[in-house]
Amino acid sequence: MEKPQYRGTLHCFQSIIRQESVLGLYKGLGSPLMGLTFINALVFGVQGNTLRALGRDSPLNQFLAGAAAGAIQCVICCPMELAKTRLQLQDAGPARTYRGSLDCLAQIYRQEGLRGVNRGMASTLLRETPSFGVYFLAYDVLTRALGCEPEDRLLVPKLLLAGGTSGILSWLSTYPVDVVKSRLQADGLRGAPRYRGILDCVRQSYRAEGWRVFTRGLASTLLRAFPVNAATFATVTVVLTYARGEEARPEGDALPAAPAAPAGPALAQPSSL
Repeated sequence: MEKPQYRGTLHCFQSIIRQESVLGLYKGLGSPLMGLTFINALVFGVQGNTLRALGRDSPLNQFLAGAAAGAIQCVICCPMELAKTRLQLQDAGPARTYRGSLDCLAQIYRQEGLRGVNRGMASTLLRETPSFGVYFLAYDVLTRALGCEPEDRLLVPKLLLAGGTSGILSWLSTYPVDVVKSRLQADGLRGAPRYRGILDCVRQSYRAEGWRVFTRGLASTLLRAFPVNAATFATVTVVLTYARGEEARPEGDALPAAPAAPAGPALAQPSSL
């Protein structure tokens, strides 16, 4: 705090490019590339199946199904983010400690065992469980409010807006916990460990830097959250809606002559698939 390296998001971008070239902006890319495919498959699969098991598509069930999905994907998310954090913080050039994501996790495992690989798991659970509940609840509410229908010529822009907004809301709901998680996972990388746990990290951070410490990096996180989640939700919704075709109707069912007006949008939500 006494000697901050960056004055803000833009200055951080400029400094990284100046010191490490554009490639410096992609440090730690391997870990998300390996993990995000499995995470998204797990999240949407668990959320959809949990919602079906709950038996009714209600706002509360949307939240609960999303929370269940967020909790389960922590098994992959926590080690992935640990490797990403360590790789992004290490020095560039010959002085670097890790050669890549797998080397990072292997070294941590050799030095600290399985507990070290899962460092920050409790704080990851505290972040992901409620945030994914908010994520899916917000998306469901927004797509219904925007009237997302398959025949709507503005369908894709509406899905992008709903997905991006949902991503922002989910990050805002638990961002202080993310700050704590990142500090715990980076702890000990340069020198002796400082924190004894989540509460100790919160206390020390607040004493040293005040309440603003829990919003550090929020601007850059939200800049990333909108396009990433807009693309994710829009792609999943559109692909599942049009790929499933007639599979959604039970075999042998005849089309009704005059179907009743649906209570919600006709577009198949990820949660209903």
